[in-house]
Amino acid sequence: MNVSLILLILLIGALATFISGDKFASKIALFFSILALGCTSVLVNHFLGGVNINLNNPWITEPNVSFALKGDGLSLAMVLLTVCLTPLIILSSFGNAFNKSKNFYALILFMAFAMTGTFLAVDGLLYYIFWELSLIPIYFIALVWGNGDAEERKKAVVKFFIYTLGGSLFMLVAFAYLYTKANSFLLADLTKLDLTAKEQFFIFFAFFLAYAIKIPIIPFHTWQAKVYQKAPTVGTMLLSGIMLKMGLYSVIRWQLPIAPLAAKTYMPVLLGLSIAGVIYGSIVALRQKDLKKLLAYSSLAHVGLIAAGCYTLTEAGLSGAVSQMIAHGFVIVGLFFAAEVIFRRFETYKIDEMGGIRSQASKFTSMFMILVLASVALPGTFNFIGEFTVLYSLSQVNIAFAVLGGTTIILGAYYMLKMFQNVMLGETNTKVFADVTASEAVVFVIIIAFLLFYGLYPKPIVDLVTPSIKEILMQINR
Repeated sequence: MNVSLILLILLIGALATFISGDKFASKIALFFSILALGCTSVLVNHFLGGVNINLNNPWITEPNVSFALKGDGLSLAMVLLTVCLTPLIILSSFGNAFNKSKNFYALILFMAFAMTGTFLAVDGLLYYIFWELSLIPIYFIALVWGNGDAEERKKAVVKFFIYTLGGSLFMLVAFAYLYTKANSFLLADLTKLDLTAKEQFFIFFAFFLAYAIKIPIIPFHTWQAKVYQKAPTVGTMLLSGIMLKMGLYSVIRWQLPIAPLAAKTYMPVLLGLSIAGVIYGSIVALRQKDLKKLLAYSSLAHVGLIAAGCYTLTEAGLSGAVSQMIAHGFVIVGLFFAAEVIFRRFETYKIDEMGGIRSQASKFTSMFMILVLASVALPGTFNFIGEFTVLYSLSQVNIAFAVLGGTTIILGAYYMLKMFQNVMLGETNTKVFADVTASEAVVFVIIIAFLLFYGLYPKPIVDLVTPSIKEILMQINR
């Protein structure tokens, strides 16, 4: 099976959704997102069966650019994350009404198309094109369908756009320089270059700016909380569940193999910045009174730990980081959806205006509680597997890093359980809170089932990504 079929399905789906009209847009988008999931599942089975699903066709003669896609365990794991979460995100929106919904759902599929292309591309220029394309739909989703004051929303979204675009330009300059050395943008050719220490520092720093903003890593995080708060919940799910994983994935796929000497040299600084994000995000989350902003800073803390795992340059660190990327993607989408369900009933994200939900909606309370426990890495959930493995890798580098990184578990448990008490218990809000609808329950049940199943049996995902991680480590240690 041709790996580009996934991209084709998502692109055609975006066009079909756009021309279908507002009435059927959500259903058409859901159909094509499920079709992409089915196609990816078949592709993964072929890969596990030993079939080569890579694609490399000449595209542009001057400069020498190839339409090159690589379907290995690492990229397919991230594509699976994308095509699994996309239908769940679309389904989660069925309880909302959107003006010009055909535009809204078409942009969701187009964004899934661009993010999938980013995970599959192994030609630097093609990768950069997909990377930038993913920015366009989320810009309009947040700007047009966001919430709150229009002027504040515009400022937040424009800041996000300028930050990410500016960082990406440094990466483009790095690719242009690498092309002068290799006469190729192919990753396989770029990793073979014998770059000097100075050249590696320049390349590493250029990539780091692009990825640190996208992830985000402190101090490049200032756009995140406002955009997460102002974007519609669907946009926040796309950003936190999938888009930030583009930066983390790219650290492993592009940054480390191309500039391994710089990665080794500056490892303490990189680990320090990543763990600083863990502590900062956790402390700021403690003070939040808005549920979406609390979850935004919680996400900042968790991705800081994932970034630290990537920069340990160990097999356990990279494997744990990938596992945690996937687990975090599912749990943060579930938590933001829970915030949206509450907003539909109470019309507020203010924590002190909530309360009294447990006595009215036992099903929702139970599912929300499981997501909260997964977020704090309770053993038996997939998040525990990723966080434990990352902390173990940090202890291999320096036990102090592991101790500091572990604060995400302690502080996370405190602010998440405190939030749960304030939101779900008590009698603050006197409005009627109806229990979850059928479509809401489906989203929650699928997310929870995934987190519990792979929390007890993570082997399929670990086995899928381990060969790719070992290959990358060989390139780093060459």
